[in-house]
Amino acid sequence: MDFALSEEAQAVFDMARDFGQAEIAPHAQAWEREGTIPKELWPKLAELGFGGLYVSEDKGGSGLSRLEATLVFEALAQACPSVSAFLSIHNMCAKMIDLYGSEELQARYLPAALSMTTFFSYCLTEPGSGSDAAALKTRAERTNEGYALTGTKAFISGGGYSDAYIVMCRTGEDGPRGISAVIVDDGAPGLSFGGLEDKMGWRSQPTRQVQFDGCAVPASNLLGEEGKGFRYAMAGLDGGRLNIAACSLGAAEAALAATLGYMGERKAFGQSIDRFQALQFRLADMEIELEAARVLLRQAAWKLDEGAPDATKHCAMAKKFVTEAGSRIVDQCLQLHGGYGYLADYGIEKLVRDLRVHQILEGTNEIMRMIVARHMLAAR
Repeated sequence: MDFALSEEAQAVFDMARDFGQAEIAPHAQAWEREGTIPKELWPKLAELGFGGLYVSEDKGGSGLSRLEATLVFEALAQACPSVSAFLSIHNMCAKMIDLYGSEELQARYLPAALSMTTFFSYCLTEPGSGSDAAALKTRAERTNEGYALTGTKAFISGGGYSDAYIVMCRTGEDGPRGISAVIVDDGAPGLSFGGLEDKMGWRSQPTRQVQFDGCAVPASNLLGEEGKGFRYAMAGLDGGRLNIAACSLGAAEAALAATLGYMGERKAFGQSIDRFQALQFRLADMEIELEAARVLLRQAAWKLDEGAPDATKHCAMAKKFVTEAGSRIVDQCLQLHGGYGYLADYGIEKLVRDLRVHQILEGTNEIMRMIVARHMLAAR
């Protein structure tokens, strides 16, 4: 059993880390204050192949494994978890087009998605359906040209910012079998957006409701087959859970590194505070938890790559454990910074705020526990 990263995987991590430190970290706090990420960033990431991390190589993507992709999000999250998570959403959409789009749809959307001249958002959650996603109400009525969408999506990262949206909508009966997926271009007639959400964290990601009022969608923008949209949406969740866990891991790594540096410089009672045994114990606890999180995440990613029958269970375990561990670690890092940790200048309080939502999205951690328990009972 080899726990070491391959040379290729390590190179992927190093490339993402170096880009993040040079192009994202110096601007992360400014972008948070401005409430947006400059669109000029995305083509720079695309030049590294990060616009289609797991899109197949024969279609122009990078063809990375899920393990290698988590390394990208981990490394970029060391610079800013909000930016890293936003990139994860775009990549999930690009992979859906790769897997389920017709040749004509792929020809229209994939090149721009891979170059990130078209940035994608993902629209599943609604005001009345979060964890119970199959209860969504947004309806697509058939027209002569395609569909007319009516409904509202909530908490959409990139709402009013992105260039295109993959929308889960109801084309048939109640329940998951009546759900389809369509692509809606920005500027489509009947598409509008709610006000900018005033969020605790992820403040550099513009988040709004996405509203459809008889929104016209051509028939050619159907993704895959009618009635299979919910299956498409769920198929991407295991990978999405790994990605968001990787964002927590990277942010916690950055917080702990900053805390170690701070403790070596901060003096109290005649010595640097890293000389106090009680605080050393807290450092050790964080390092142990961080290493456990890293191993669990990478094992789950390996299982997903291998198609292991228990991959979904392990992805849920990793998402639950790593996101909670990440939040605990950044909170402890803030505490060890004392009053300075509470100031925006040091960047720790931003990580505390950014990571909190990771326990909610991509399936709440309560849902992760349900998934794990159901697999345990099924195997009994």
